[in-house]
Amino acid sequence: MALGPLGKIIAQGVVAGIAVLARALPAAYAQALNNAKKSGADKAASEAARKGASFLGKSRMAKDEALMVLNLTEGEATAEAIQKQYDRYFEANVVDKGGSFYLQSKIYRAKELLDDYVQEKNAENLKQKGGKEEMSVDGDKEDKKSHDK
Repeated sequence: MALGPLGKIIAQGVVAGIAVLARALPAAYAQALNNAKKSGADKAASEAARKGASFLGKSRMAKDEALMVLNLTEGEATAEAIQKQYDRYFEANVVDKGGSFYLQSKIYRAKELLDDYVQEKNAENLKQKGGKEEMSVDGDKEDKKSHDK
């Protein structure tokens, strides 16, 4: 099957175009990276990633919003209260019963964030109590030694 002279010309043009693009695209990408570094866009992107934003620009739900979604205050935010409100609102928004999948996802994300918050708060409290308990345990041990003598 012969392409003929017109086919050969078209094929050569396509090959030449691909060769030009193969050399130009990496150079353009390198230049774009340099421009981003100069303008500070790379720092802004890394800062956004650190705050929880994805490459699509969506960010993680804020703690205040999560508390509002589950109708809790910061003082009421215990693991039991979060689970109770989650069960209540999640069940009320079941899609099969005419509820909203969007609201269910908001409720789920709120619970997820508040569970992390409660875990962090409990870990912080344990660290604070742990330092005090160690001191009191040492004090108890000293008392026991003094009683043994």
